[in-house]
Amino acid sequence: MDLLGCNSQEMIQRTLQASRLTLVPLGDEHLEHEVTLDANPGVMRYLGAGEPRERSEVEKHHQERIDAARNGLGFWAGFLGTDFVGWWLLAPADEDERGQAELGYRLLPDFWRQGLASEGATALLAYGFKTLGLTQIFAETMAVNAGSRAVMSRIGLTHLGTRGEGNSGPITGSDQGTVDYAITNDRWAAFID
Repeated sequence: MDLLGCNSQEMIQRTLQASRLTLVPLGDEHLEHEVTLDANPGVMRYLGAGEPRERSEVEKHHQERIDAARNGLGFWAGFLGTDFVGWWLLAPADEDERGQAELGYRLLPDFWRQGLASEGATALLAYGFKTLGLTQIFAETMAVNAGSRAVMSRIGLTHLGTRGEGNSGPITGSDQGTVDYAITNDRWAAFID
């Protein structure tokens, strides 16, 4: 039995429909979209080394993302009609005190500031809590990533704290640390009422 109390063979990722977005479990057919996403300097500004990724690195991460899928959790490619918007994750977080699954998103700049990150993340929270029975979901980002932090707050996550302050890294602002946010099933249920 896994952390969700079900056999992983029984639970597969589902395609999720939000009001404007369709979230499809990430597959090999989405690799070219990921290459485009991770090659964008704006997208990668607060990720990894803060630089766009080469195709070979994206291919490696793509396979790791697909391999991470289990118990209904994993990565989803998001589409607005037929347009690729980005990807979302609700990934397993074994033995993480912040929660049972990590929530995340990465969108192409053409789709920023349209509420799509929040819409996709909200659909994943509902799926995680209502369908999978999770009790707590968390997210993290660099403290300087105001856009991502705003999404986390908008969808009801609470700031847990900041870690790694004062540690400089390759990304401007990395010395401000990483922030953790989380939401419990009970808080989410109250938030959506």
